[in-house]
Amino acid sequence: MPIKTQQDEQPTLNLTPMIDVVFLLIIFFMVATKFSEMERDIELELPEVASAKALTDAPKQRIVSVRKDGQLALDQEEVSLEQLKNRLAAAQREYPELSVVIRGDATSAFQHVAGALAACKEANITDLGITVKIAEAKRGKQR
Repeated sequence: MPIKTQQDEQPTLNLTPMIDVVFLLIIFFMVATKFSEMERDIELELPEVASAKALTDAPKQRIVSVRKDGQLALDQEEVSLEQLKNRLAAAQREYPELSVVIRGDATSAFQHVAGALAACKEANITDLGITVKIAEAKRGKQR
């Protein structure tokens, strides 16, 4: 068996290319940061417009549901009477021709539906509707 007289070199990792890449990234971010600061310092006088309207069309209608126990929901999201009024008022300011439909449970007290109607009035909603289900005639009875 031959005897080794020479020492094997330990494998090493050359970090020079990685350090070069890190320095290039640092330089890039430093230069990019300076550009954004210079752009921010440019004084501009922006044009003015007489009025601004919403960029999107108004939703077809908002639906207020009044449950049997008097709980209110605006587009299937639970709300209190005060929250309903505030959200409808905000939506009406954004979309002046907003339509609201109130769906009341047949077994709920009318007072709950009246409260929802009052909230719509306070929010300046002018296009207001109430949904009902048309009763079917009983088979043995003539009208």
